[in-house]
Amino acid sequence: MQIILMDKVVNLGNLGDVVKVKDGYARNFLIPSGRARRATQANMDAFAAQKAELERVAAEKLADAQSRGEKLEGFSVTISQKAGVDGRLFGSITNADIADALKAQGHTVAKADVRLPDGPLKSIGEFSVVLALHTDVTASIKVVVVGEQ
Repeated sequence: MQIILMDKVVNLGNLGDVVKVKDGYARNFLIPSGRARRATQANMDAFAAQKAELERVAAEKLADAQSRGEKLEGFSVTISQKAGVDGRLFGSITNADIADALKAQGHTVAKADVRLPDGPLKSIGEFSVVLALHTDVTASIKVVVVGEQ
């Protein structure tokens, strides 16, 4: 299916690109989330009419993400969780826990922005975590997991 991208999509294209994707990806994800439209002539004309506005909004999102990334770069957050004597946690620290801890300290981060490539944190210690605030902006923070008795 041919679609017009209404926003930058990772590994697919930038705003305004006309790309061919599988039908299910377009129908089930891209079009319902507002990231794309079908590449019909009417939609292409409508996109051309509002292209400047969409580019301005995309630039504002990027600038906002860059400023948030600068504030968060090198930031450290401490999370307390029950742990055994060997340093293993009873449970785990997930991306939602990290997002909640950052939100408690005044930083707005969605849980989907927190990247844990090795899965949830399951032991006490210091961990480096990457926040993907925008498709072009990432920030690295330090998560310190301490055990409570």
